[in-house]
Parts: sequence; structure tokens; C-alpha cells
Amino acid sequence: MIEIKSQTNIKRRILACIIDYGIIYFFTFSMIFILGAPNEEGTYQLNGAPALVPVLFWLIMTVGLESGLGGTIGNSIAGIKAIPMSGQNRKLTFGQSFKRHLLDPIDMLFFGLIGIIVIKSTDKNQRIGDLWAKTIVVRMKKLKDADASLKN
Repeated sequence: MIEIKSQTNIKRRILACIIDYGIIYFFTFSMIFILGAPNEEGTYQLNGAPALVPVLFWLIMTVGLESGLGGTIGNSIAGIKAIPMSGQNRKLTFGQSFKRHLLDPIDMLFFGLIGIIVIKSTDKNQRIGDLWAKTIVVRMKKLKDADASLKN
């Protein structure tokens, strides 16, 4: 077995985050205006069951795509992938992905500074969500190179 090494991939992670959360925020704000009702402050709000639509969309866009298809839209475009730390299975379970993304708000505090500091401070370049889920983020190219070496 070839060990897959993790790199910081900060620029790629930021790009993936901007893409994924850009889509999520656009969808959420659109749903608020489409399904929401105006309140006394002059803004819109979602009440009842429609308030769950943005949460379900977040779950599908992050956890669903990552555990079901192997990566989010942003990760695919940025050429990175989250995998279990063992590196043996290249696909995250629903639980691992859920743990990673449940802590996104903490990792993104202060425009991502918390996540960047933690990534640069850990041996395997993990953010808080990765530490909890026992995952690492690697470049897809490195995975393909490792797979090719195993076949030879």
C-alpha cells in the first residue's frame, strides 16, 4: 500500500468553499424570496416546513454529494477530495462527511482564518471537521498517481 500524503491545499480548499457555499447561499437567498413572507422589518423570512428547504439543500450539496458521489461540486472543480485517514477506502461514509461539514461554521470563522490556522498546525493538514471525522483532503491527481503505481 502506498501512503497518500496530505498537503495544505489552502488555495484549492478556499476555491472549493467559495464555489460550494456560493451555490448554497444563492439557493438559500432565492428560497427566502420565493417562499418567504415579508416581516415587520421589511425583510423576508421562512416559517414552518419551507424553512427546512435550505437546510436540506445544504445537506444534499455537502454531505450527500460527498458521501454519495465522492466529492462536492467545489472539490471536484478544485481537484481535491476528502478521504478517510487510512487512505484505503477512497469514499467517505455519510457519518464522516456529516461530521466534516457540521463543523464548517467553526472552520470558516473570521473568513476561514480558524480553518487555515488549524490546517497549517496539524501534521496531516486537517481542519477541525477533518480531525473529528478522521479524514484528510488530498489532490485528486495524487490519488490517481497512487492508484496507477499500485497497478504497475
